[in-house]
Amino acid sequence: MNETMNLIIEGRKKRRRRFILVTALLAIIALALCWTMLMLGNTIYSVQDVVRVLLGEDVKGASFAVGTIRFPRMIAGVFAGFAFGVGGYIFQTMLRNPLANPNVIGITAGSSAAAVFCIIVLNASNMVVSITSVIGGLATVVVIFLLSKGTSFSIGRLILIGIGIQAMLNAVISYLLLISKHHDLPTAMRWLSGSLNVRMENLYTLIIIVLIFAPIIIALGKRLDMLELGEQAATSLGVDTNKTRLILVISSVLIIALATAATGPIAFVAFLAGPIAKRLVGVGFSNIIPAGLVGIILVLASDLIGQFAFTARYPVGVITGILGAPYLIYLLIRINRKGDL
Repeated sequence: MNETMNLIIEGRKKRRRRFILVTALLAIIALALCWTMLMLGNTIYSVQDVVRVLLGEDVKGASFAVGTIRFPRMIAGVFAGFAFGVGGYIFQTMLRNPLANPNVIGITAGSSAAAVFCIIVLNASNMVVSITSVIGGLATVVVIFLLSKGTSFSIGRLILIGIGIQAMLNAVISYLLLISKHHDLPTAMRWLSGSLNVRMENLYTLIIIVLIFAPIIIALGKRLDMLELGEQAATSLGVDTNKTRLILVISSVLIIALATAATGPIAFVAFLAGPIAKRLVGVGFSNIIPAGLVGIILVLASDLIGQFAFTARYPVGVITGILGAPYLIYLLIRINRKGDL
């Protein structure tokens, strides 16, 4: 008995060390990418110049490039990447299916349709766009869950209905683009591609919401892992499944919708971050923080690739789309062979 307990304790310690090591490495990579974002551009600035600008000093040339252009871009990548990564991981874990993420089941499309409507039809302010985007995302979640309920809840049915809702909302977005005025079209298309060209004043709401709801989501990490075991197992372990699921869904949709409103629907970050984090960290501990860090790394690295790896500059969403599409095809083939969908 003592030998068995020692093996269990040793295994847990090993998993804890792996979790701490991987999370620390992901944080270091994310921090390095943040500094790279601030240093690289048409003019490359030193670490000392960047630090001086961040401390409020007036450095000729660097103050505008770093403080006005690169810093908001980096902050947008950090908070949007974290929001998409965490939100995608929550849905994939809670519904126990890698396809059950906001991009695939239509939640992002709901936020996008609402935001595009405000941009093209209402010519609304950024605050109105953010609020409407959140409402659109929440409304999409409600509709999908109601339509997929039936006589009994089915994850496969939810995913298929979500894909159908996404197709319908994408059609709405296409129609809005067709009727848009010429001067509104570039703004809408740039936003739909997913871009970090954001002013700092447009990021405050996203920053506040992520800082408020991220700790709540992290605190519910253990309960989320229990939900992955199934309804009956989670209930037997003392989890109030309905309350936990409601808090997680609302929190996730809020941060995803606001991230979408700020940067546009950056493709496949919510889809890729969770599986990558789970593969790196393994099981035994909540992967919420690692998934958020992977989301940050994907967004920042993709933006750097889009800005500097080609002769032309591409929005971040184009690069993440190129990265995520092959994995989606592979996942669909694998699930189809297993007959899980």
